[in-house]
Amino acid sequence: MSNDQTGTGRTIQLFLVDGVPNGLIIASIHGWTGSILVSTQSTFAKLLARPEADRTGIYVLFGPDPDDPLSMRAYIGEGDSVRERVGQSAKTRAFWETVAVVTTSDEALTKGHVRYLEARLIEMAVMAGRVTLDNGNAPSADRKRLPEADRANMEAFLENLKVVLPVVGFEFLKPKATRTLATDSSLGDDRSQFEIRHKSGIKAFALEIDGEFIVRKGSEALKDAGYKHNSSYGELRKELIEQGKMVPDPAGKRYVFVEDFPFRSPSAAAAVVLDRNSNGRTEWKVVGEKNLTYDDWQIARSNSPL
Repeated sequence: MSNDQTGTGRTIQLFLVDGVPNGLIIASIHGWTGSILVSTQSTFAKLLARPEADRTGIYVLFGPDPDDPLSMRAYIGEGDSVRERVGQSAKTRAFWETVAVVTTSDEALTKGHVRYLEARLIEMAVMAGRVTLDNGNAPSADRKRLPEADRANMEAFLENLKVVLPVVGFEFLKPKATRTLATDSSLGDDRSQFEIRHKSGIKAFALEIDGEFIVRKGSEALKDAGYKHNSSYGELRKELIEQGKMVPDPAGKRYVFVEDFPFRSPSAAAAVVLDRNSNGRTEWKVVGEKNLTYDDWQIARSNSPL
């Protein structure tokens, strides 16, 4: 259960059990005894039939939150035989689309280990704030009682999980980028801040952090733009309005973001701001550089020496 040094390159191994990208996947890190089996609902029976599923381990059910279209939901569990527990949990929870089962190739995880891992994963998920947990009450403190050496090993195990889980689509442990905006002084560099200044007078500002494009609180968006063809991000925009994350300004002529909001791409952010399909790579400009687009900025960065 070794853990490589952080800040260095990592080799993640993805084995496509069925030989196709949408089949059962086994993921691990080179030199680590841990392994993560990932399946969808259509390949769930194959996961349950795997010998790894009969080992002591933990599992995560993951999917859209039925109560909040802008969020994801997760359930974290453990078991002496994961097969039995994950089967029960999957049967009683309709939200999940993918499941990850975490075990080890050397069967080194004990009941105490997985109870600790389950408690820590729930704790880390709550702190990250990216998903709604379906677990209900948090595990009791006694689930984290392990000898000091075992705790150290499990924390190293968790560091590897934090690397592999996002690669296979389980992004619930990384803290929201919006939580770092007020504390990270490096974000003050104007070269990493972007803006849209539309001819209508609306202004929107954004930052890119850890692969997320974050539109800042106070940014404006067009209201009743009247475009004939609706944006492909119309549903997302509708949800932002319905949930009060974008509200009309006092004059009722535009929308205003009442909090920082992360988008998956500059184009998604531009489409919501401009209420139409938009190429965010050209719509967003570097703050203070009127003609320097996001695309220009990114190309310049790629040409810079490492």
